[in-house]
Amino acid sequence: MSTAARHLIDPKSSGEIHTADPQRLIDIEYKQRAVAEFLESRQYDGLLLQDPRNFAWFTSGADNSRGGSSETTAALFITPEARVLMTGNADSGQIFDQSVPGLGFQLKERPWHEPRSSLIEDVCRGRSVASDLNVPGAHDVASQLVGLRNPLSAVECERMRELGRIVAHSVEATARHCEAGQTEAEIAGEVAHRLTKHQVLPERIQVCADTQRWRYPHWSFGDAEVDLHCSIAVMGRRWGLCAGAARTVCFGKPPVELRGAYHRSMLLQATGMYFSQPNWELFEIWNRVQRIYEKYGYPDEWQNADQAEIIGFFANEVPIVPNSEFRAASRMAIYWHPSIGAAVSGDTVLIGDDGFELITPMEGWPKLSIEVKGQRIFRPEILCREK
Repeated sequence: MSTAARHLIDPKSSGEIHTADPQRLIDIEYKQRAVAEFLESRQYDGLLLQDPRNFAWFTSGADNSRGGSSETTAALFITPEARVLMTGNADSGQIFDQSVPGLGFQLKERPWHEPRSSLIEDVCRGRSVASDLNVPGAHDVASQLVGLRNPLSAVECERMRELGRIVAHSVEATARHCEAGQTEAEIAGEVAHRLTKHQVLPERIQVCADTQRWRYPHWSFGDAEVDLHCSIAVMGRRWGLCAGAARTVCFGKPPVELRGAYHRSMLLQATGMYFSQPNWELFEIWNRVQRIYEKYGYPDEWQNADQAEIIGFFANEVPIVPNSEFRAASRMAIYWHPSIGAAVSGDTVLIGDDGFELITPMEGWPKLSIEVKGQRIFRPEILCREK
């Protein structure tokens, strides 16, 4: 396989030179060994990655999307001995200078006006290739890669903690400053601005005015004005990783029905968090949550919307559903967001050997104390503000 050297413009200052991150290099080397074992066990010669989420996973945080759009600028071909980045000449300089400097990637380059598919055809020709997308002549193994992306590495866990803090802070700051009479879209713009300032891409934003969430569980935002209360739920992405958080703000005294439903949803969430334990199959965790729904008179409420999922480089790596035999493990992240009617909750935890770790913490936010199996768990209360 041929490689190409690229002559780049000298940087204006030493501050523009991106040196290799030793922790990233260790992370990537670990992943290449995991890919090598994956290929050997299935008798493949190489793995082709084009999906931005898998690209970010293998490169320990690089981005092959063009400005966060659905258009991609590069692909990876990985063998037990090499990791090759395939791209056009208009993008190779930026990728090697900014995204993967000194991290052991080789370059296979074509002029920008030639299709990347020709590069892909070159590396696939005469080889048995596994791919994360449907590519002619390659074997689609997208569904099998979840086991490579999970559990998260030590580097990824640290990044998740930082990302979780940013997401939670952005949601809470927006809830503290938004006003009754604003539209959902205006509030969504405010939280998006706060995320972007920290280089976090809004993977998903939901701003639900009053009863919007009850009617449409997957509502994003629109031109409806907030009157009495509002829930803000966000999933942010940075380094390819995702973390989610949700908070509720009420202008005036919360209606009794909303407060009751909200407190029940917090009990559901705390239960899910408590039982997010290593070596448990997901249906075992789910059964504990479902019992709370039944105990408090909402036996069918869970069927109206998804409740939780293992997250990481994919916003939904594995859904937590009845009968799922997928086994949880330490260093997996779960976004718990059970709901009852218009009452919304949402936080992300990391599973640890000794229990869960909340990575979307509350900062000066009112707290609700919940006890699960003798353990006190603090959850976010509804923030009450003057109208």
